[in-house]
Amino acid sequence: MKKLFSNIKGDAFGGITAGIVALPLALAFGVSSGLGPSAGLYGAIFISFFAALFGGTNTQISGPTAPMTAVSMVVIAGIVAANDGDLSKALPAILTVFLLAGLFQIGLGLIGLGKYIRYIPYPVVSGFMTAIGVIILLTQVLPSLGYYPKEDVEFVQQFKPEAEELILENILKEEAGEGILVLEDFSKTIERAGKITPDQITKESQTLAAKEASGALGALKAFPRAIQNINWLELLLALGTIFIIYGFKRITTKIPSTLVALIVMSGIAVGFGLDYRTIQEIPSGIPTIKWEIFSGFSLSNITPYIFTALTLSLLGAIDSLLTSVVADNMTKTKHKPNKELVGQGIGNSVAALFGGIPGAGATIRTVVNINAGGKTKLSGMIAGLMLLIVMLGLGPVASKIPAAVLAGILITVGIGVMDYKGLKAIPSLPRDIKFGPFKLSSEVLIMIVVLLLSTFWNLVYAVGIGLVIASLMFMKKIGDLTAERSDVKSLKEESWADEKDFPENLKEEVFIKHIKGPLFFGSTSDFQALAQQIPDTASTVIMRLGRMQYMDQSGLYAMEDMLQDLKTRNIEVLFVNLLKQPRYMMERIDIIPDFIPTEHIFKSFDECVSWVK
Repeated sequence: MKKLFSNIKGDAFGGITAGIVALPLALAFGVSSGLGPSAGLYGAIFISFFAALFGGTNTQISGPTAPMTAVSMVVIAGIVAANDGDLSKALPAILTVFLLAGLFQIGLGLIGLGKYIRYIPYPVVSGFMTAIGVIILLTQVLPSLGYYPKEDVEFVQQFKPEAEELILENILKEEAGEGILVLEDFSKTIERAGKITPDQITKESQTLAAKEASGALGALKAFPRAIQNINWLELLLALGTIFIIYGFKRITTKIPSTLVALIVMSGIAVGFGLDYRTIQEIPSGIPTIKWEIFSGFSLSNITPYIFTALTLSLLGAIDSLLTSVVADNMTKTKHKPNKELVGQGIGNSVAALFGGIPGAGATIRTVVNINAGGKTKLSGMIAGLMLLIVMLGLGPVASKIPAAVLAGILITVGIGVMDYKGLKAIPSLPRDIKFGPFKLSSEVLIMIVVLLLSTFWNLVYAVGIGLVIASLMFMKKIGDLTAERSDVKSLKEESWADEKDFPENLKEEVFIKHIKGPLFFGSTSDFQALAQQIPDTASTVIMRLGRMQYMDQSGLYAMEDMLQDLKTRNIEVLFVNLLKQPRYMMERIDIIPDFIPTEHIFKSFDECVSWVK
């Protein structure tokens, strides 16, 4: 407790400054996620406070981040679509996923997985971060142009036939659930269908239109219509925001340029009485627990979301621990990774209970906190409290912020979050794999695959596929490098010093083979060719194994196949100086003694030669 209050002045200034920086981003991320600005604020408040209180990085400021918001946006859109486009109906399931993600993070910390996060390959992280930037840019182009697909009457009209079919399908599903035999009596179906109103069809059409234009691919499809329906006022507000954010940084970096842009552009819009679109209303009261989250909290209901929640928790873990490393470098301290994961998990769990979006350690806010004097956990807690005070006192004022201004802020976030370091390195990375006539770097391939799959398909699966490809590439490289040191290829080779006196009359019947290096999956194909090199005139093969330190399962079965082949050809095999690990492996599947009796295993070459003579 004494340590917590050892730097009150610095922590207070650092926390307040970080909170000011977090405010516009929290609002923007909340709107972008689909749950509204209040969800962004709630996430920033609770994650910042509890992750700081229970976490393992003293100067870390946590809250909604671009990667976590991008994944949350996908999760929210998917669950809302599965609930007929009704957000209120989908909210319990959405918050359940967020709560599970937090609980999984606590579990990851408790079982000690925090220290292994650093083994995720850089190309996977690079491709993912660049994809996050691209997704944010593409999804914010439409609101910055003032185009909202649900309000485009002509666009919505295209989905009316599909909306009518969907409504009728839902009626049939309801009747099936009620046990009505629709095949025998269509009267009730016709009666219900007759009650469908134009408003219902329009609402369903709007949901389908919004779904069609959602995500990066949907935004690209809708872009031509957006260009034809530009709201110039909204576009000017967004461009003005972007201009101030980048321009004000050239004047000073002591005052957050995003906050300056938010205040200036919102002030212009309100002061001149412009007709602009505002963000959703922000509640001004104390946040309350969303008890409906527990209404469907059963194993059968949460099972479909377990994988999604686990992925979200892993992403948050990576995001947070990378920021922890940045904080360590700046403060010359050492964070506790597992404790940090527990803190992040508690913060995300509490935020979910109050309807907040999930988050992680935020690099920019953490750097701002450190530079402003923050040194202990108190700074992160003060940042959360500061946001709570702003929400309670300025909620109605914040509700008047133009949506286009937040879109402009997010565009700058999207530009900033991309991994330019990784992109710049593409031309200089070694091209170590071939595709027909083309050569490409394996690192670049992984980065591009993750980037494209994340942007246009699925963020969750993209990371998994990237990890699998990276692991396979790594295995191949290590295999190739080890195979270069492993010699199991040629039959004719230089004799060792103790073989120079080998009897001349036996050289045509007895072949001596040296195996140098491990016999593993990377060298099995060369080893399998060994048996084919031995002529049928041979009667004995002496295998000198003193330098074969290791044998994996692939090597074990390659050895078994070779011995089987030689046995069918009546060629006897003798082992010299067989080491402990390979012997153990061969004894497990009875190569010893079925193919190689123990009396055919010799400690030295001289013993073996004496036996042959």
